[in-house]
Amino acid sequence: MNFHAEDIVYQSPNGTPLLARLYRPQGTGPFPAVLEVHGGAWTGGDRFNNVSIAEALAADGVVVLSIDFRMPPVGQYPMACQDVSTGIRFLKAHAEEYGSRADLVGGLGTSSGGHLILLAALRPNDPRYTPEGDASLAFAIGCWPVADPLKRYRVKKAAGIARFVASHDAFWPSEAEMEDANPTLILGRGERVAMPPVLAMQGTEDDNLTPDMTSGFAAAYAAAGGKVTFESFPGQPHAFIPRNPASPDSARALELIKGFVRRNAGQI
Repeated sequence: MNFHAEDIVYQSPNGTPLLARLYRPQGTGPFPAVLEVHGGAWTGGDRFNNVSIAEALAADGVVVLSIDFRMPPVGQYPMACQDVSTGIRFLKAHAEEYGSRADLVGGLGTSSGGHLILLAALRPNDPRYTPEGDASLAFAIGCWPVADPLKRYRVKKAAGIARFVASHDAFWPSEAEMEDANPTLILGRGERVAMPPVLAMQGTEDDNLTPDMTSGFAAAYAAAGGKVTFESFPGQPHAFIPRNPASPDSARALELIKGFVRRNAGQI
């Protein structure tokens, strides 16, 4: 399916425009829609990180809004969470204009963006992130998500891997926030949360995360009563889809993502 891509301003906090890349399939719809959040250890990257994922979805008839969000040194947690919430509410508010519907809006995030999407899915109405409006998601997809930021921080700090430690320290005010805004621990604590269907995936050679990071989140989600699909990709590293979109494993992962979106939009 053909699609059109353009940059738009989705909000202007304190008068500073934040951009998003909108991918809009041609046709009448209604199409599923996805708010896409990039990775980069909460401190780097932009709306172009996951073009291969966004274009694959758009070509399959999915509206995608890939957002930039505030990062250090502009601001720490929870500013990025507020921007993700604003992005969700913006996409829902404009869904019909883009050929979708508000009830068909889900989210996809990679790495630290996966953390932000999973947190948004669990806490759509947390006043720290969403002062007003409906930021709930119809579904959520976490690609190699940092689902337990506290665990990763402590593991990488003990291993002396400075770049991870520096990124965590720049984004998170303290370990207390890493513990509180922690999708895996939120579930383990038994907090009352929203639980949309979730797809989570991780490669077995992902050295950015602990080996059980994503599967541990999936197990906690299932134990809390959520509907979750976990997919493991043997031999694949962190961010394997944008690293090599044409590989067989990337192609399989993209098909899984597209099928998950369609099922949860009631189109399969």
